[in-house]
Amino acid sequence: MARLAGLVAPAGATPVLDALLGGLASEWDGAADARLAAGRAAFGVRGWRAPNLAAHDGLLVAMDGAVYDRADVARALGPDAPPPDAPDAALVAALYRRDGFAGALARLNGDFAIALWDARDATLWLGRDRFGVRPLYWTVAPGGVAFASRLRALLALPGVSRAPRRAFVARFAGSHYRTFDNAPEESPYEAIAQLPAAHLLRVRDGRAAPPAPWWSLAEAPDLAEPVPALAERYRALLLDAVALRARHAAARAPAYTLSGGMDSSSVLACAVQSLGAKQHAYSTVYEDATYDESAEIRTMLDATVSRWHPVPVGDPDLATVVPRLLAANDEPVATATWLSHYVLCEQVRRDGFGGLFGGLGGDELNAGEYEYFFYFFADLRAAGDEALLAAETEQWIAHHDHPIYKKTFDVMREGLTRLVDPARPGVCLPDARRLARYRDAVRPEYYDLAAFEPVMDHPFRSYLKNRTFQDIYRETAPCCLRAADRQTAAFGLEVYWPFFDHRLVELMFRVPAALKIRAGVTKYLLREAMRGILPEETRTRVKKTGWNAPAHVWFSGAGRALVEDLASSRSFRERGIYDVARVRAILDEHQRIVDERQPVDNHMMFLWQLVNLELWLRQ
Repeated sequence: MARLAGLVAPAGATPVLDALLGGLASEWDGAADARLAAGRAAFGVRGWRAPNLAAHDGLLVAMDGAVYDRADVARALGPDAPPPDAPDAALVAALYRRDGFAGALARLNGDFAIALWDARDATLWLGRDRFGVRPLYWTVAPGGVAFASRLRALLALPGVSRAPRRAFVARFAGSHYRTFDNAPEESPYEAIAQLPAAHLLRVRDGRAAPPAPWWSLAEAPDLAEPVPALAERYRALLLDAVALRARHAAARAPAYTLSGGMDSSSVLACAVQSLGAKQHAYSTVYEDATYDESAEIRTMLDATVSRWHPVPVGDPDLATVVPRLLAANDEPVATATWLSHYVLCEQVRRDGFGGLFGGLGGDELNAGEYEYFFYFFADLRAAGDEALLAAETEQWIAHHDHPIYKKTFDVMREGLTRLVDPARPGVCLPDARRLARYRDAVRPEYYDLAAFEPVMDHPFRSYLKNRTFQDIYRETAPCCLRAADRQTAAFGLEVYWPFFDHRLVELMFRVPAALKIRAGVTKYLLREAMRGILPEETRTRVKKTGWNAPAHVWFSGAGRALVEDLASSRSFRERGIYDVARVRAILDEHQRIVDERQPVDNHMMFLWQLVNLELWLRQ
């Protein structure tokens, strides 16, 4: 990995680059700087790999990330291809001369943030990969435009305000984590913009044009191939996506995260199939049984794991660990799950590994989230298939009923009323109930959350496809990709997500909904694709715990005292964000729910968000 930073300014760009790279300097030990300058532009990278930086024929290129199909791209370039030992940035320069910036990005299969300066027409280009695996931010700096992989670098510049974006603060305080990234062009800081995934930015004469998409998913007919043929296509693509990344990771000895679900298990099993050897696997484990997946994980060990590394996460000292998370992330961390991930990454690096594979993206592509059932039901109703809707609802109830999250025909009907617009095919609605749950904890004088209306994208006529698209670009994926990127980097690890290979995503957006959910079981096509690769007990397991953390326990112990201390502080009250009496009532109710084991939803997410937000604002 090589974090990038740079500036284009009329004069004096190099001293400002020193400040930018200084903002990256605390991210890991043992990393080194490399820099290039040409006229008004100064680019730099900081990382542990060979510098991903190139200068050629009036071009400067800096890159954070990796190209996985480099050999194919080089063959396509022919005599114009750079030498095999040249960095990926040189490959981008050659593609740019042939195809332009958008064309160059479209030719790459990889995870990347790229900056390119073309001295011939004095133009700066910024580009980000299709799914936002690598971060990229920019701001109008003194005398020019600055950019960086990390917010910290831009905040190190003189004249760049640290003022938090009020709308972001309010959403983090009193909304659901799915709303934090609803505006992908924004960062948590007023003065800094984020380049959205699959977008590019052109800056000329000190002026930035509006970011524009260079790639997008679009409506296309569902595939009509038989299930065995589609499963074979899926299997081949997933095996290749894993193999490409494993080849890139080989020099740094990667490990694999392993939960009890299908996604990380499929990635690990495909790696074993591709590499011909069992792999090291890491899992977070808990004493509290609510989210512990040890029993489910054990079904994978004999067939795929050379050594299993369970990483216990007990009752963490949040007052110590959360500030470390904030220092790594430059912003509050969306969910408590990422504390467990941080602890896991620390252990992976301590054990000497240099990379980490995982299954992020599998839920979105394969309709793995429980709430996807509602959008599947909506598609069935829109197609007029009431008989299949009734049959699938019965199976949903049989497989997934829960003492807190009940599954009944009435719940199905209420969900369709609340979550989709029947008059507009494919249009999903914001979950008003979820948005309103903690709205009254935020003082309307600070920000009126009742007026917040999330953007809901709908490029498809399918409710399920639009819900998936929404999660990839505005809800579940962005905060997860961001935390994973920063926390692996904090320990000098590369991170790999094979399910976010664009070929797989394009395929799954053409797979019919009935091949994602069937007979009340999610991930149907993935299960078919993994025949003979996954152990049968894992492949056929219907229920999943889901990768989460027992923060309900954390906030009924020492974590409760931390929340009480924060809420009692003068700074907390004077910020005027929270209704302090409401916060105390939520904390008391959470304690009762946990102590009495009440079959109702607790408040761990709200309390996690409060602690992160307040400690971030103090930093």
